[in-house]
Amino acid sequence: MKAPGPRPVPDRQCLQGILYVLHTGIGWEDLPQELGFGSGMTCWRRIKRWADAGVFDDLHRILLAQLNAANEIDWSRAVIDGSHIDAKKGVPEQVRRRSTALNRVPSTT
Repeated sequence: MKAPGPRPVPDRQCLQGILYVLHTGIGWEDLPQELGFGSGMTCWRRIKRWADAGVFDDLHRILLAQLNAANEIDWSRAVIDGSHIDAKKGVPEQVRRRSTALNRVPSTT
């Protein structure tokens, strides 16, 4: 028995469609069907599913580990960016106490 609906687009073709959109800067809805990558919406859903599953974070970690092992990363040019880290409002009580204790001026009397 045949499953209803169109056959799923293979991951490799979707990845090629995603890379095409990212490289050219066209909108997802403008991805040409003639290229065989599936629709722009299919590619968009696939990249969202992969991102939600942590695929790109894992890929990034693996590539960094391999490049580091091969001594191919110039760490003297590394930059730390905290823009992706959630900032919490206020200072935790234990940090506030520690900071206050360190900044207290000893009395001279």
